[in-house]
Amino acid sequence: MSLLQVKNLVVEFPTRRGTLRALDDVSFDIAPGEILGVVGESGAGKSLTGASIIGLLEPPGRIAGGEIRLHGERIDNLRPDAMRKIRGRQIGAIFQDPLTSLNPLYSVGRQLTETITTHLPVSQAEARQRAIKLLKDTGIPAAEQRIDHYPHQFSGGMRQRVVIALALAAEPQLIVADEPTTALDVSIQAQIITLLKTICRERGAAVMLITHDMGVIAETCDRVAVMYAGRVAEIGPVHEVINHPAHPYTRGLMGCIPDMGADRERLHQIDGAMPRLNAIPRGCAFNPRCERSFDRCHDQRPDLMPAGATRAACWLHDASSVQTIGEAA
Repeated sequence: MSLLQVKNLVVEFPTRRGTLRALDDVSFDIAPGEILGVVGESGAGKSLTGASIIGLLEPPGRIAGGEIRLHGERIDNLRPDAMRKIRGRQIGAIFQDPLTSLNPLYSVGRQLTETITTHLPVSQAEARQRAIKLLKDTGIPAAEQRIDHYPHQFSGGMRQRVVIALALAAEPQLIVADEPTTALDVSIQAQIITLLKTICRERGAAVMLITHDMGVIAETCDRVAVMYAGRVAEIGPVHEVINHPAHPYTRGLMGCIPDMGADRERLHQIDGAMPRLNAIPRGCAFNPRCERSFDRCHDQRPDLMPAGATRAACWLHDASSVQTIGEAA
């Protein structure tokens, strides 16, 4: 059974010029112990999807359709105080900038112990011991001394480890990690990735890893969802999506990655840019940039459909479309 189910999620932003639809019919699920990568260009809707799941959607943004279920129970329609109890206890969050998650006025120990005592029935002494163990588990040396240090006394990589410890403090079953390695150098990135994989394996926690870095996805994830203009363009096992992309946009993304073994002088480039929310074209949102688009792509919007070992929102994988293209040729 899935730990998290997102079904037909729609997020809208009312403006004076009308309502903008930022997420449109987004669906996926995550199993216990699985790492699902969510990838796409800036503005694709990755972070907005994560914010919707953890109940931190910035006003005036609102969930206008669909549902989010955790352990089969709906959480998208909960009151803010009820959602606050779930956030931290059942869902942990790791953000790109650790300083947005840490209070500079409190020691990391106080922040960890407060989180633990808020969500778990333990004493202050037990909470402190748990906090020290969390810091050790996340690779912070001399945890017994460093627990009383303040966020500014830690390096960027160490601060991100503290944030991961904070996300794990109440032993949540799901962790939403939004660009957790972007601000870190490559060697620290590798350590954080290894840490996330270890957490999944040892604790059975599921992770939703939001990133624009396909290298991180390839190294870390079991499955990947590729997003474009507020929709899921393709979803499937990570090795299939990377090696046999079924959507032209995914194929373009893969072509942008340098291959050290290939004798290629130039990287592939996807011409154009992602459409603005107030200018999403009819039919498939990718059609103005797609080299393989045909009439139906400009008219009808495709839903996810079987495409080999993955599922892709592309008319190239619809039998009737393939037949029409063949007749036209």
